[in-house]
Amino acid sequence: MLGVGVNYARVTTRILLRSLWMRFIDIKNTAMFLILFVGFASGVFAETVSAEGGSSASVRPIDQGLPLDELLALSQSFAQIKSVYVEDVDDKTLLQGAIRGMLQSLDPHSSFLGEEELKELREGTSGEFGGLGIEVGMENGFVKVIAPIDDTPAQRAGVLAGDLIIRLDERPVKGLSLHEAVQIMRGKVGESIDLTIMREGNGKPFKLTIVRDVIKVKSVKSKLIEDKFGYLRITQFQARTGDYLRSAVEKISKESEQGLKGIVIDLRNNPGGVLQAAVDVSNAFIEDGLIVYTQGREEKPIMSFSADPGDVITGAPIVVLINGGSASASEIVAGALQDHGRAVIMGSRSFGKGSVQTIMPLPGGLTAVKLTTARYYTPKGRSIQAEGIVPDVVLDEVELSKKVSSSVGVVKEADLAGHLKNGNAKKSSDKKDSGGVSNATDSGDKTDLVIKDYALNEAINLLKGISILRQPKK
Repeated sequence: MLGVGVNYARVTTRILLRSLWMRFIDIKNTAMFLILFVGFASGVFAETVSAEGGSSASVRPIDQGLPLDELLALSQSFAQIKSVYVEDVDDKTLLQGAIRGMLQSLDPHSSFLGEEELKELREGTSGEFGGLGIEVGMENGFVKVIAPIDDTPAQRAGVLAGDLIIRLDERPVKGLSLHEAVQIMRGKVGESIDLTIMREGNGKPFKLTIVRDVIKVKSVKSKLIEDKFGYLRITQFQARTGDYLRSAVEKISKESEQGLKGIVIDLRNNPGGVLQAAVDVSNAFIEDGLIVYTQGREEKPIMSFSADPGDVITGAPIVVLINGGSASASEIVAGALQDHGRAVIMGSRSFGKGSVQTIMPLPGGLTAVKLTTARYYTPKGRSIQAEGIVPDVVLDEVELSKKVSSSVGVVKEADLAGHLKNGNAKKSSDKKDSGGVSNATDSGDKTDLVIKDYALNEAINLLKGISILRQPKK
């Protein structure tokens, strides 16, 4: 098959050479383009490396005729730029620009990775890099915030998922590529940048000034709430997130005197990350069965991942919090736990980034192509792409505030003159009224985290209800 591809390329190259010669195109530029063209036509097989899955795949052989008119137009454009463009442009810049253009025409997640971009990608999966601390994409020519990362300058400044960035300092974003915009936002640590933002519900744009910093992402945070409920916040899926999560569960389990009665996994504004990390997190709570699979052009799955026996919290109930900033790996975890009936998903519909990007190194190893090669599917065969995960319990984005108590208390039966005594034989006259709330779950024991976070408060309340129902009947 490879021999046929090469012969086809040779024949086509001769046709192209004849056409180029008839049009008096510069011989040097023609030869240069023909090298590129033969690479396109004969390089029908290539080994690729997945950035997320860590596995390799092969490119399909070309099974359709090459569009000679379009290739001729490309060669002529190349030659004209080299001949008459107002400034001299080196061949490397032009050819990399052509590759960028091809990939940008496909979907928002396919792109060419230059040396710096490839380095930044590797840094991002390791958990430390420089910048503002936001995951971004492009929408209608503007930079759209997928999610701010926890404990970063962007989050502290008030950047929210869904914000559209329309200016970087005084430079309009319109007309910039995503890579160019990201490069401007990264800048030097310690320097500030003004982001002009459009936000849904705001009548006009506003500015936020953010000071760049080294972004150190702590993948998993944990907290024990009311001694029996665990709170696990996953900010980003990195290579060792699964290990960090298991360690966090072990830590809060030891801290709990009553034993864990349930956990909340907070995936809000988590932009995703490494696929294997999402599989590891899901595997920590699912005993067996499919976790996620990918499917490309063909109907059969490209990759699939299944759970190993074992549950780190031995069947205790789970609530997973998601919102519009939960994307990619976050959606894989939420979808797997939802399909297995292992967790209640609470919040708002997730982002819907359900496509797989494969990193394909180019000759020399310093640059690469990031190409969308498949879609993610949940265990029940639901595609995440452009649909997201729909929560079992939908919550609006609201803030919870503590009610200021009135100086005049509510009148109860016990306050009425001549009220009947309680009929229970065992009673204590000096027992203080708890107001219907047992000491173990008194609202005064709630942490500031719960009071300030409506969604988390609802998640804890749901776990309490499940815990009550699971108690043995007396």
